Amino acid sequence: MNQITVVTPCFNEEDNVEELYRRARAVLEAVPDLEYAHLFIDNASTDQTVEILRRLAAEDPRVKVIVNARNFGHIRSPYHGLMEAPGEAVILLVADLQDPPELMAEFIAKWRAGAKVVVGVKPSAEESKLMFTVRRMYYRMVTRIADVKLIQNFTGFGIYDRRVLEELRRIGDPYPYFRGLIAEVGFEPLQIPYNQPRRKRGITKNNFYTLYDIAMLGITSHSRVPLRLATMAGFALSAVSLLVSVIYLLLKLMFWEQFSIGTAPILIGMFFFASAQLFFIGLLGEYVGAILRHVSNRPLVVERERINFDDASGNVGDASGLGQLAGRNT
Repeated sequence: MNQITVVTPCFNEEDNVEELYRRARAVLEAVPDLEYAHLFIDNASTDQTVEILRRLAAEDPRVKVIVNARNFGHIRSPYHGLMEAPGEAVILLVADLQDPPELMAEFIAKWRAGAKVVVGVKPSAEESKLMFTVRRMYYRMVTRIADVKLIQNFTGFGIYDRRVLEELRRIGDPYPYFRGLIAEVGFEPLQIPYNQPRRKRGITKNNFYTLYDIAMLGITSHSRVPLRLATMAGFALSAVSLLVSVIYLLLKLMFWEQFSIGTAPILIGMFFFASAQLFFIGLLGEYVGAILRHVSNRPLVVERERINFDDASGNVGDASGLGQLAGRNT
């Protein structure tokens, strides 16, 4: 009898959590010799999400709920849920129904066959061509410059063996780029392609800032190439500046009366170099900010409430049986 936990991070998903729960339950109950729990970690939703989860937990003791004290963001909350999930393996399944729960049966079969990491990748998606093209370009760029081999078109949807999660726990990253950490631990992932459907209900919680945050986190966490490019660009621009200065000096000496330097080249040069400096200072600031997050030693999240956990200490992050986690509402 295998023990698995499905972790679903959610924030203001009142239109989707109940359908997601029912579809996931139908899939998992059809898998033979499987004991499971469904852990929802709510990021301080302001709609009826928590009330719906509370009702589901009252009806089904396999439903566990963690409610955060505040919104801790799209990076820390899902990772905390993974770290707190018990069982021999954990499946990460988001609440927006864009990752099909029916794929979990194939994940479990591949995991039982010996794979430590089985992930869903989306080579196609029902979204705007511009957005999908930008995503693919980003994945390819990060893959090229990363210190490890990252998985392209991967958002976290997959099953992870307990050994993988324990390796992630030892890393202890307070602001983890989960997709990169999966590549960092070194277990070869088994990839299963799927077409990502368009969101049917609710609105996406990803905006420009969150997408930019994920993009920069992926770069600064797993590559030093941008810093080295900045250094090389500094040398190259210095050489170009020196060459242009010498050319202007020679032209002025050779054609003293006819050659007029003018103010336009000076202004253009000043703005160009100022822009280059600001860009590289901002890039350096991203790396400094990543260091600050690590040394601040803040918790991933602070929990406000746990539902259907019978461990009064709240310590559920081990590989003990799922049966120990049923019963108590806090």
